[in-house]
Amino acid sequence: MTIKLKPAGKLLIIAAIVTTGILAIRWYQRQPKEVGDSIAIGQVALPDVAEASLSTNAVKLPLPTTEPANNGGSQITWERMAWNSQFSGMYANGGMRTTRGSLFDKAHVDITYVRQDDCNKQMADLVKFAKEYQSSSNTPGVLITFMGDGMPAFMTALSKELEPLGPEYQPIILPLTHGKSYGEDQVMGPQSWKQDPHNAIGKAVAGVLRDGDINILLKWAGDNGLKVNPDETTYDREAINIIAANDFLDAPNKYITGYSEKRKIVVNGRTTGKDTTIGVDAVATWTPGDVNVATKKGGLVTIASTKQYAAQMPNQTIAIKKWAYDHRTDVENMIIALAMAGDQVRSFNEAKAFAAKVSAQVYQEQTPEYWLKYYNGVEETDMQGLKVNLGGSTVFNLSDMANTYGLGNDKVDRYKAVYNTFGNLMVKMYPAIMPSFMPYEKAVDKSFLFSVISNHPELLEGKSIEAQYASQITSAVSSKSYSIVFETGSANIHPSSYRMLDEIFESAVVAEGLKLGVYGHTDNNGSDAINIPLSEKRANAVKAYLLKKGLKEARIETKGYGASQPIADNNTESGKSKNRRVEIVLGE
Repeated sequence: MTIKLKPAGKLLIIAAIVTTGILAIRWYQRQPKEVGDSIAIGQVALPDVAEASLSTNAVKLPLPTTEPANNGGSQITWERMAWNSQFSGMYANGGMRTTRGSLFDKAHVDITYVRQDDCNKQMADLVKFAKEYQSSSNTPGVLITFMGDGMPAFMTALSKELEPLGPEYQPIILPLTHGKSYGEDQVMGPQSWKQDPHNAIGKAVAGVLRDGDINILLKWAGDNGLKVNPDETTYDREAINIIAANDFLDAPNKYITGYSEKRKIVVNGRTTGKDTTIGVDAVATWTPGDVNVATKKGGLVTIASTKQYAAQMPNQTIAIKKWAYDHRTDVENMIIALAMAGDQVRSFNEAKAFAAKVSAQVYQEQTPEYWLKYYNGVEETDMQGLKVNLGGSTVFNLSDMANTYGLGNDKVDRYKAVYNTFGNLMVKMYPAIMPSFMPYEKAVDKSFLFSVISNHPELLEGKSIEAQYASQITSAVSSKSYSIVFETGSANIHPSSYRMLDEIFESAVVAEGLKLGVYGHTDNNGSDAINIPLSEKRANAVKAYLLKKGLKEARIETKGYGASQPIADNNTESGKSKNRRVEIVLGE
């Protein structure tokens, strides 16, 4: 018998079935079942600084204590100039002398930091140590650290001092670089120099000769094709002149106090028998020298700094070869400690503030807040109302150390470019004093770092420092033309120009904070339809060469201007020759 239901009856049955199903599911869900236990995850320490090198894998280490360590490890005196790029070194040691629980304590070394701003005294102390170590291997070690661009001159002079002790007692640069100036070192000059670098011609800059910050001036002048007078006793109105300072604090003091001196006037390299009096128009210095300029007199702005020449000034550490080889384990453990310290300082504000506190202790000058402020870098208004950038440093993790010495993924040896660039500059400036310099391969011993990277790849987890470039250059820091030779009517670079291109590459590596413009130009032979595409192809040929050497695609922009921007008379053959050029612009 078939029962026929009305529509309302059908709906009641469907509703009953659905309700029964829901009740059954709820009953099943309430039944006890095996599940995973809850986990007490404890305090999560996420990176709290913008430039963090550690990310999701961040582990904040406990801060060192203030109590002296008693690890019985190798005793070392480490001389350091007052410089913020050493924040990770400050964190790693925990205090002026290695403290309990610090990374250097765990590395089983006992290090005492000593501030020494005088590189001549540093050299004398290292020579004295080498002689004592030759007599007794129990002599506590001595290390010295200062700016990397001054090393070619320093290593060459130090090597001569140590020659009598034999090859085992020669100096070597250990790959213990653990930070760099990132804007702190700079040339401060009148604002008009920023508008047109040629306004610096005939002016005078105070700085330490053949060392440190004066190199920023030399690099900036060279990139702009400006002459520099290397003789600190004469005045050349066609060049930038240098006034010698005793150290990085003396240079700004000469500007602040209105120092002047009498000079013999030279023209085309010959004295004229006339004298003149010159004052200080600009200063090459670093913190606290730049802060003194801004707060005690003002009137100078940043012309060029290590924020732009971003690879120029990594701190570098020198040891005696015999000691370093006798203490290979210590050196490698120190690299590990400094790499971990770099990750901490770059990832956690607490670690950075701790490093500032130790800096104030070691330098015995200013407060932790002062060093922290200028480590971060600031823009301030000086006494004359000008905006000026002050300070700025950063520290390295293991990836940054590898990148510094060409052991990173791009294989670009940044420090080799810096070392050779400024070594060659010194030879060119002072051939009588420095006819040559110690080769890079002899000066730098990468074996310690290579061993650490090979045995501890897990320490490469930290994010390396990467420069960010604008889509196109809107403000040029420097501009210089190069007569690169191409095959006739083509974009094939003639091999005779490879050396010039290598120099451009090294210059670009030093100025890693700046975008590189490669602009092609022709003379007026031929039409635009031919010249513009040809100049574009030639600019792209230069770009391709630089990319092959290791520069990144995003860093280079190319343009072809054809014959539209001549710099000489196209009616003469010499003028046409000058107009056939590639212009290299470093800018932001």
